[in-house]
Amino acid sequence: MARHPSRGETAVEGRTPTVYDVADRASVSIATVSRVLRTPEAVREATRERVLAAVRDLGYVPSGNARALAGRKTGVIGLCFPDHDALEEEDRPAGAGAGGVRVVDDRRRGAAPSSPNLYFDEVLRGAEAEAWRRGFALMVAAGRGPARDVVVNDVAGRCDGLAVLARTVSDELLTHVARRLPVVLLADAARAGGDLPDGLDHVSVDNAAGMQALVAHVVSGLGVRDVVYVAGPADSPDDAERQRGLLAALDAAGLDRAAVEHVRGDFRRDAADVAVTGLLGRRVPRALVCANDQSALGAMDALRRRGLRVPDDVYVTGFDGLDVGRFTQPPLTTVAQPMAELGRAAVRAVVARLTDPAAAPLSARLPVEVLLRESCPPVDTPM
Repeated sequence: MARHPSRGETAVEGRTPTVYDVADRASVSIATVSRVLRTPEAVREATRERVLAAVRDLGYVPSGNARALAGRKTGVIGLCFPDHDALEEEDRPAGAGAGGVRVVDDRRRGAAPSSPNLYFDEVLRGAEAEAWRRGFALMVAAGRGPARDVVVNDVAGRCDGLAVLARTVSDELLTHVARRLPVVLLADAARAGGDLPDGLDHVSVDNAAGMQALVAHVVSGLGVRDVVYVAGPADSPDDAERQRGLLAALDAAGLDRAAVEHVRGDFRRDAADVAVTGLLGRRVPRALVCANDQSALGAMDALRRRGLRVPDDVYVTGFDGLDVGRFTQPPLTTVAQPMAELGRAAVRAVVARLTDPAAAPLSARLPVEVLLRESCPPVDTPM
């Protein structure tokens, strides 16, 4: 089993490296180091790379108030999510922030995508509750592109431990930060269990088993042979696990894996709408198995515009168990994962690591539940 990274391991004579050590190693001023860590685009590439190399070599993490006055705990746990724009610029009310009222014909937005952050909202809710219960504050960070690493590095210097959604930041940065404080990965079953290559703690859900049970209901229980899978992002560990469950169910039913078409929904309602609309221009499958609930909602939007009925014409399933799925027309059959519990478990893992830094890496996998509703009903439901 891979060894958990030791806290405080550095290349500066066994002591915690400082900004002065980084500046000396890179032959720059401390002001330049600060600019690289906070506004990297403002520094020439050669200088930036030299400073970042020194940061990596020394294991330096920026200090938040000198890491709570040189050694005292901050009482803060960090939670890192990918960044999402809440509103596109063209959707922002004119003169936002200046008051006033405007009247809008909202009928044209009837199929507009709902918030892409519903999954993250649930995870955050659980993490907040558990952090409060254990006497910690929760600091939430979001970023994208080059700024993402800057944000994560900054937050790492302001907290006692960090929970990071899988693939939000690079493995290299995670390993770097884990040299100084506990890091827990959420929703990364691809590397969970057995010999963890990065030595980090992992908390995930049983994606494969949930999708296998759901698809078994579709292909074995309902006898469907024409299935299209609306996939998530290509680099998503969750989607990789769910596709494994899909294939296992097809194998068990004696169906040809190659006969199941895949279209890309990227876990987004609007992207799934576009993908399914394109599919319907060619043919109408009997079932759409979607990688998450947001994709299922987008698929239902596309079906509705074509005048196709769910479940009479097409079965639709999702994955996540978002509350919104209970109120769609018809209600959405889905696999409910314990999103709030995922956040709580991540905080518990950080606290456990703070309590016992030398413990073996944790790999926790939470159970899921298949919820059969009207969009793909139980076998004995009259049609």
